[in-house]
Amino acid sequence: MEAHRTEHSLEVQLPFLQVLTPGFTFVPLALGTLRFEDLVAVGEGIARVLAGSSEELLLLTTSDLNHYEDEETTRRKDRKALDQLLALDPRRLFEVCRDEEISMCGLGPAVAMLTALRALGGASAELVRYATSADVSGDRDAVVGYAGMVFP
Repeated sequence: MEAHRTEHSLEVQLPFLQVLTPGFTFVPLALGTLRFEDLVAVGEGIARVLAGSSEELLLLTTSDLNHYEDEETTRRKDRKALDQLLALDPRRLFEVCRDEEISMCGLGPAVAMLTALRALGGASAELVRYATSADVSGDRDAVVGYAGMVFP
């Protein structure tokens, strides 16, 4: 597999996790497919592992949202993806991103995560904060969307 070659989310998140929880252990996964059935199978496998553990575990998934369109388009597309994340609906998230051409780079991991959460009885999601790169840079022509979410 070569899914890790262009992947950067681990390098971005790992330093924060190391500071917040020194000595923690983790299992990184990089997904190199966007085949829905494969993503569901990964999510179901993750759920089986988590359900079978007596340890306190955290499932962490990272993605940004739409990329490099104007701010209005990005916010509109991001809202459609966020609605499906909040609904814990992996199939609709996959379909909306495909049909609306939402360039969410972590779509595969998000589908797998939502599948795992549903299999584990997850029933809620919370949008902690949404912003775009325009909020910081002022560039409203080529915008990336970001969201922080919790799935308790």
